[in-house]
Amino acid sequence: MLRHIVMWTLKDPADAPKVKALLDSCKGLVAGMHEFDVGIKAEGLEANCDVVLVSTFEDAAALAAYVPHPHHQGVVAQIRQMAATRHVLDYLV
Repeated sequence: MLRHIVMWTLKDPADAPKVKALLDSCKGLVAGMHEFDVGIKAEGLEANCDVVLVSTFEDAAALAAYVPHPHHQGVVAQIRQMAATRHVLDYLV
């Protein structure tokens, strides 16, 4: 299993619900995607980013199928316009 975590700081934090909705539309796009959870910064709780995606894939091949998927790439293009920074960590579980 492979965990794929992506965190974004947005140019305008008010865009977080829109980014969450875009990311949520990617859930279940490819075989081998087991978990897909999107969270946004909650007022009053500590956070260094505005949006986080925590997903789990069967293996590197499943993640490799997800990354170039046309719907995912459309979402990436939209989020890229709103993001100030992006951090990624992939690791084996």
